[in-house]
Amino acid sequence: AAAAAAGAAWAAAPETARSWTATLAVTSWLCVAVSVVLGSHLVGRARRTAAARRTEISALKAQLAQENAGLVHLVNVALPGIAQQVRDGTGADEAVANTAPSSGPHLRQVVQSFAVLVEDAVRQAADAESRRQQALGETRRGVAELEHLTNSTLPAAVGKLRDGTSAEIVLAELDWPRGAQARACAELFVRELAHSERRTAAAQAASAKSLSRVQAKAVGMLADLRDMQDRHGEEVLGDLLRLDHSTSQLGLITDRLALLMGGRSSRAWNRPIVMESILRGAVGRIAAYQRVRMHCSTDAAISGYAAEGVMHLLAELMDNAANFSPPIDEVHVYVEERTAGIVVTIEDSGLKMADAAMRHAEQAVSGRTNDLASLQGTRLGLAVVGRLAAKYGVGVSYRPSSRGGTGVVVLVPPQLLAQQRDPGPVLTGRTFGGGAPTVPGPAPAAEAP
Repeated sequence: AAAAAAGAAWAAAPETARSWTATLAVTSWLCVAVSVVLGSHLVGRARRTAAARRTEISALKAQLAQENAGLVHLVNVALPGIAQQVRDGTGADEAVANTAPSSGPHLRQVVQSFAVLVEDAVRQAADAESRRQQALGETRRGVAELEHLTNSTLPAAVGKLRDGTSAEIVLAELDWPRGAQARACAELFVRELAHSERRTAAAQAASAKSLSRVQAKAVGMLADLRDMQDRHGEEVLGDLLRLDHSTSQLGLITDRLALLMGGRSSRAWNRPIVMESILRGAVGRIAAYQRVRMHCSTDAAISGYAAEGVMHLLAELMDNAANFSPPIDEVHVYVEERTAGIVVTIEDSGLKMADAAMRHAEQAVSGRTNDLASLQGTRLGLAVVGRLAAKYGVGVSYRPSSRGGTGVVVLVPPQLLAQQRDPGPVLTGRTFGGGAPTVPGPAPAAEAP
């Protein structure tokens, strides 16, 4: 096409321009020919290069697929297998050798490093598990020792210490924890409790001794007052009776405190006392004696060794009934003889006790409360009743009163009753109520020092 165009241009050119037209046409044709040849060569070269690149890409894809397959096998088969072998105790090198070799050096290096790391991790996990088992065993032993200490050793130690055993003997006899800290804590507790018990016992002993002296003084004052009642006329008899009654109340208070401190009553009797005299003696020891009305239908007598205790018990219950009933209402005391013993019922007209208060009162008179710290200052009388009831086997129970207040039923067991029905002289110590107290009868057989 270029040659034809050049020939046409040469034919159409004037004669004078044909020479340089032919030269231009030949030159242009040569340039086009060179361009075509060069382009063809470059296109062929580019095709050969593209074919080589495609071949290389195919080879790389095949290699990549092989590497991916090797990686998948490594992740899903080789590494879990190596980890399992190492967990089973096989060494890292042995585990790698037992596993199918990886396709590449880098993956083999990864496998080797992984096996070493797993081996270290398994070793550390085994050490941690060993320490955990050891700590768990020590914890279980500590818990068992603590349970034994709290459920058996400490209660036994407290019981021995309260019985008067020294702290050294308690620490030597009982089984204490092996742990240094727990043992030190237990020893400190025992020594402190022993010190506290010694102080408490010393304080109670000192209080009991002091109260015994006060009791002796009160008994001596009563004897002096009765002697004065015999020696003086009626002009001073009323004053002497009031002093006698106040001294009797003082004796009740001192006996109450002495019993709580582990002491004993200020008086004891060597002959049976009839129930009527027991009631009169109990009424004469309370402030509101004029409000008490007694209904006694038995001539039974209480044995001398228990007479003072029963008298004190009834006095506390009568005093409690009088204090918690209106000042204008009377307190009625009924005495009956039954097969089970002597039944004494004390009824007041006050407010009915709430359920919680009645449970507290029943617990107090049951004799199970021995801790002075748990006693309320205004409820000491019920604690004394509980101790006397436990000592002599007397039953004390509460129930609603038919008069609208609270009733107390006291059951004196048959073993406290005198076998004979001809006891000593009746103690005409107090009236049935409504009058002033009169001079008591015979003196007690023994007095507290």
